[in-house]
Amino acid sequence: MSTSSTDNDGQGMIVNPKPTADNQDWDGDEADRADRLRFEEEQAMIREQSEARAAKAAAEEAAKKATA
Repeated sequence: MSTSSTDNDGQGMIVNPKPTADNQDWDGDEADRADRLRFEEEQAMIREQSEARAAKAAAEEAAKKATA
């Protein structure tokens, strides 16, 4: 049996397992922006806490040197 180039046996086809209504998550939608904003806020909070810890450690070190 010969096959022509127009025959399609299913190989090489892109199959989307989810219906299109369930697969509407595109880059740049509101949820992505909210996630990015939340991540940036968490990173800023971590940075502030890290800087506060470093300042506290430096103050304690300076106090030790002053009493020594």
